[in-house]
Amino acid sequence: MDQQSLEHLTAVERSPDILSGAWRFRGTRIPVAALFENLRDGATVTEFLAWFPGVTKEQVDEVLDYEVHALQSPVAP
Repeated sequence: MDQQSLEHLTAVERSPDILSGAWRFRGTRIPVAALFENLRDGATVTEFLAWFPGVTKEQVDEVLDYEVHALQSPVAP
């Protein structure tokens, strides 16, 4: 995940004084990394949203859509 390019997303934010500056879902203290860790461990998006009620489906969708797009981007020569 390219840390700098997340800045244009409305779903996430970061601040040096909250969670040591880690990207988190806007308006929460839930790190974006928690989404990927839970998905890696076999959770569904529905389960993640139930476990972290401060996060919306729209936020998760924006982050996942961004990552899919980033992974499909061609490499510059």
